[in-house]
Amino acid sequence: MEGNTANERTVKYYRLSEVEERNSSKSTWIIINYKVYDVTKFLEEHPGGEEVLREQAGGDATESFEDVGHSSDAREMATSFVIGELHPEDRPKIQKPPESQVTTFPDNSRYVRAALYDTLVLGTVAGFCV
Repeated sequence: MEGNTANERTVKYYRLSEVEERNSSKSTWIIINYKVYDVTKFLEEHPGGEEVLREQAGGDATESFEDVGHSSDAREMATSFVIGELHPEDRPKIQKPPESQVTTFPDNSRYVRAALYDTLVLGTVAGFCV
């Protein structure tokens, strides 16, 4: 690469199949935001327990990592386990959760009023009829 300085490093890319093979206590790799982490030496030290990392071994742990809400210290510590990145061609193979499960309508106020009417008025009327 032209223009590299001594401070820049070359990124090592790993194929998804390579990561998937690293799913034992002897070699435990995970993917978080397309970065590949070798967490083998961290298994026994993980505050959430070894099994938490072992469940994610060999695969994408992004959602689990983000759901826990790790501290900035934990995120900083995690950078020391980065060994490379997932190969760009394999990134589409990682399933992402749907962005949203909420259905929206163009004119929300009309639908909200109708839902409130149905709930309040019809529910009240039904209550009197019983």
